[in-house]
Amino acid sequence: MNEKSSRSRAIRYTDAGVDIDAGNRLVELIRPAVESTKRPGADGTIGGLFDLKAAGFVDPVLVAATDGVGTKLRLAIEIGKYDTIGIDLVAMCVNDLIVQGAKRLFFLDYYATGQLRPEEAASVVEGIAEGCKKAGAALLGGETAEMRGLYSNQDFDLAGFAVGAVERNKLLPRRDIAPGDVILGLTSSGVHSNGFSLVRRLVTDAGLSWSDEAPFAAGTSLGEALLAPTRIYVPAILSALRQTSGVKALAHITGGGLTENVRRILPPSAGAWIDLSAFSKPPVFDWLREAGEVEQAEMLRTFNCGVGMIAIVDAATADDVASVLTGAGTIVAAIGEIKSRQGHKAISYVGGL
Repeated sequence: MNEKSSRSRAIRYTDAGVDIDAGNRLVELIRPAVESTKRPGADGTIGGLFDLKAAGFVDPVLVAATDGVGTKLRLAIEIGKYDTIGIDLVAMCVNDLIVQGAKRLFFLDYYATGQLRPEEAASVVEGIAEGCKKAGAALLGGETAEMRGLYSNQDFDLAGFAVGAVERNKLLPRRDIAPGDVILGLTSSGVHSNGFSLVRRLVTDAGLSWSDEAPFAAGTSLGEALLAPTRIYVPAILSALRQTSGVKALAHITGGGLTENVRRILPPSAGAWIDLSAFSKPPVFDWLREAGEVEQAEMLRTFNCGVGMIAIVDAATADDVASVLTGAGTIVAAIGEIKSRQGHKAISYVGGL
């Protein structure tokens, strides 16, 4: 008897770990979330079309960004809380778009797992839709991949892809960054989505569990406190770009912290002077520094340390820009200025964390 005839029934795709019915159920579960992100240029259906003309552009340059949420995802999986990690995913992408002056247009997500659980996946996508609504982007579609053998049953991975557009004559950074320009810092909501490999190591070394009360947030578990979603700065910055003329450059403070991200937007002749005592820092950063005896330079290269976005602005308009940002619900402070670069040193810090 051959192998085929010895089987009691024919092998199906589900036997290999892929459930098409679960995928179809997920599509139906997320449809209302996708439709809620409708905006000019996208009609809110699940698909891949966007109309630039309908969005009001005349001479646009397209800008694209892709990112994930790093090992913050591991924390979400371990405590079984999936409703905010999608906001992080959107934030990491659209905050990167805005630094070039680009208006967010649409977002796509990639969700890969070992075994698709429609309700859990829907919770993630609903978070993505919430992030899109906060940013004003259309959730245009995405991909769900069920790959048994590549991921263990509880594991999944996320990636996001955002596309924006900016009129050609309004691209950032501008070329006129000069000594005397003011550096504004927009406060973060916490760790955001960078440095979580170190965060997880420090939590382990401290002998804490995710269900323990957070040492820096009374009444909140450590896991939930650390899952505070990444702040989306897009609406506030778009208001500043629309209502003022002084924004010369922006930097999203992600991997590399203040040190690396600010350096990337400076011209060769300019240096940044930053006063670390000029902005408030969420308590989580004091705890991280003390728990691991992390040196200041390492903190500044790893975490946002309380500043999730910086803006370099003309000194004459700094108050106006700060006023618009504040009016849009963002806490902002003047944290430094641009000076002539001294030797090869691009960033100089005063004060301490």
